Amino acid sequence: MSRWCAVLTPDDPGGQLRAMGADPVAVGGRYALGLLAGPGVAGFFTAGELTAVGEVTLFHAERLRARLGADAPPPDRPDGELLLHAYRRFGLDGIAAADGMFTLAVADGPELVLIRDHVGARTLFHARAGTAWAATTSLRALQRWPRLRTGLHLPAVRTFLTFAYLPGRETLLRGVEEALPGRCVRLRADGSTTEEIYWEPAEIDDPRAEAEHAPALRALLEAAVSTRLPAAAPVGVLLSGGIDSSLVTALTASIHDRAVRSYSISFGPDAPDELAYSGLVAAHCRTRHRVLTVPGAAVAARLAETVALLDCPVGDPLTVPNLMLAEAAAADGIRVLLNGEGGDPVFGGPKNLPMLIFELARDDPDPEARALAYLDSYRKCHGDLPVLLTPAVLAELAASPPPTRLVAPYLRQGRMSSLLNQLLHANLRTKGAHHILTKVERLTAACGLEGRAPLFDRAVVDYAFRVPPRCKLAGTREKWILKQAVRDLLPSTIVDRPKSGMRVPVQQWLSGPLRELGHDLLLGESARARGLFREDTVRTRLRGDGVLLPRQGGKLWLVLSLELWLRSFGVGP
Repeated sequence: MSRWCAVLTPDDPGGQLRAMGADPVAVGGRYALGLLAGPGVAGFFTAGELTAVGEVTLFHAERLRARLGADAPPPDRPDGELLLHAYRRFGLDGIAAADGMFTLAVADGPELVLIRDHVGARTLFHARAGTAWAATTSLRALQRWPRLRTGLHLPAVRTFLTFAYLPGRETLLRGVEEALPGRCVRLRADGSTTEEIYWEPAEIDDPRAEAEHAPALRALLEAAVSTRLPAAAPVGVLLSGGIDSSLVTALTASIHDRAVRSYSISFGPDAPDELAYSGLVAAHCRTRHRVLTVPGAAVAARLAETVALLDCPVGDPLTVPNLMLAEAAAADGIRVLLNGEGGDPVFGGPKNLPMLIFELARDDPDPEARALAYLDSYRKCHGDLPVLLTPAVLAELAASPPPTRLVAPYLRQGRMSSLLNQLLHANLRTKGAHHILTKVERLTAACGLEGRAPLFDRAVVDYAFRVPPRCKLAGTREKWILKQAVRDLLPSTIVDRPKSGMRVPVQQWLSGPLRELGHDLLLGESARARGLFREDTVRTRLRGDGVLLPRQGGKLWLVLSLELWLRSFGVGP
C-alpha cells in the first residue's frame, strides 16, 4: 500500500527522507517529499509554484473542476493535482469545497502544509526532532526516522483502555501527533505550528416539515453512493444485515450497472449471527452473496498480523474478520468495497439514549459529569484502571490531563445546542475519525482495495445536523429519519428491526483458541518488563474468575490488542 513522507529541515532533507524508507520525488532547499513503495493512490503533484505529495480520492470532482474553470488541470490528471490547484487558487476554501478521502503535504514557501480530509477517512502523523519536521501517513516510516527519539507515551495507554482507540491528536509514540480531520496544520522551520479549521459540521435550524426531510436525505444518500461506485467495474458491499449496511446495499444495487457482490460474516454454528437478515437483504437486492466463516482459530492465527497493519491500535474484535472479508473481496476481483459505517455516529444510534436518560436523572451540575458519563457509556476499561494498571503507572499518570478532556468540548453548549447533536458531534469527531474510518482504510488498503463509506459523505453529514433531533431519535426509535429515507427500498423486517450489533464471541475465543496466546503475551517477559498491568489482575481475568458479564472478555481483548501493537512496533517503557 503506497504512503507518503515529507520533511522540512535545513540539513539534507533528501537523506532524511530516504532514511525513513521513502523515495524522494521532490527536493527543495529545506524540504523533501517522497513516496513509500507499494500499490495505492499516493502520488506527487504540482500546481504552479506548489509541489505536494498525498493520497487523494475525490468524489464530485466535476464540481471542483467547474469552480476552477480555466485554472483546472486536464480531466485525465490525478485527483491530487486537482485538489492542489484548488488550494493554490482558493486556499483552504478550495479544500473545504472538495469532497473525498485525502491527505496532502504541500511545500508552500517556508512552510510544510498538512491537510486531512473533512471526516478523517485517511490518517496523517507528524513529529519534530531538533530543527526538523517530518510528516507521513505511515507511523512505521516515522518511527524509522533516525532523528526521532521516541518511546511509549503513557497517557495514550490510559486513553486507549478508556475508548478502545485514540480519539484525538495523541499517539502511543512520544512526540508524535496525529492531524485532526477538517484541519490544516502549518509546520514552520522555526518549530512553530498553527492549526486552522476549514470544515466542521454546524447545527442549522431547518424550517422544513419532517415529511420533507426524508426525500431530501434520500437524494443525498443516492448521490453519496453513486459517486463512490467504480466506473465499469464490479463493486463489493459489506453486509451485516443492519439498517446501515442494508441501505447501502440496496442503493448500490439500484444504481450500479455492474455486478454487486455482498459479504457477510459467520463465526460458526455455535455463535449467534445475523445471517437471516443479511441473506434476506441479499436476496431482496439480488446481489451475489457470500458468507465467510471466521472460526476462533483463524482469529488466533492472524491477530498479530492484523494488529500490525494499524498505525494506532483499535480494540475491536472484528479487525481480523474485517481483514478476511477484504481479502475475500479482493480474490473476487473487487477493488472498491462499500460499507454502512457512519449511520450510528451521524444519525443517532446506540448509546445516545442512555446518555439522554442520564441527563434527565443527574443531579451533579458539574459540566465534567456529562463527559465522565460519556466515558462510562463506552463500557471499556475506564472504571477498571485503578486495579488494572500498576501503582507506578497510576502515579505517573496522576498529573496528566484526564481522558474527559477529549470529549468535554463537544458536550458543552457551543457549536451544537441540543444534547443529541452534541453527542453525535462527539461520536463523529472521535469514534468516526479515529476508530471506524481508520480501521476500514488500513485493512482494506492492505488488500489492495479502497474502502468507501457513503454515510460519512460530507454532504450527508452536513444534512444530518440540519435535521431536527426529534427526527433522528424519535422517542426510542433510533435513526428514524434515515429509515424513513429508504423505507421503500427494503423489507420492513429490516427497516424496523431493533439494532443488535455484531455479536462477536470474544469470551469463547479467549477461553479457547486465544487462551494460550493470551497467557504467553500478557504474562510473558516482555509484558512484565513493560510494567503496565498488574499481574494479579491479568491472571484473574485470564482464568475467568468472577466473570459474570461478557463485557469482561472485551476488556481483556483491549489489553491483548495493546500488547500485540506495542510488540509489533517495538515500543518499550
